Amino acid sequence: MRILLSNDDGVYAKGIQVLQKALAEIAEVTTVGPDRNCSGASNSLTLLNPLRTQQLDNGFIAVNGTPTDCVHLAISQLLAETPDLVVAGINHGANLGDDVLYSGTVAAATEGRH
Repeated sequence: MRILLSNDDGVYAKGIQVLQKALAEIAEVTTVGPDRNCSGASNSLTLLNPLRTQQLDNGFIAVNGTPTDCVHLAISQLLAETPDLVVAGINHGANLGDDVLYSGTVAAATEGRH
């Protein structure tokens, strides 16, 4: 099984590192996330600047864009094969009620449905 992992707290956040380690026990995991905290980014896209990627020492790919950019770029350009599953998290903080409308974590997960 191939999993694409992303988040909105950035590739340096503890949550994504813990989740990647756990998922790697059951699947091939590619981690592509924002190079900084993008909490509250919702489903926004980067339109006026080029997206750049950086391969990190831990194998993660950092993108200078939003969580939606990360998942879209991974599926359309970076991955040789479509992932079987897109996972977003672990979020630092709660996504409750109306918060899901603004959540970059939720946006990353829903971008994977395409």
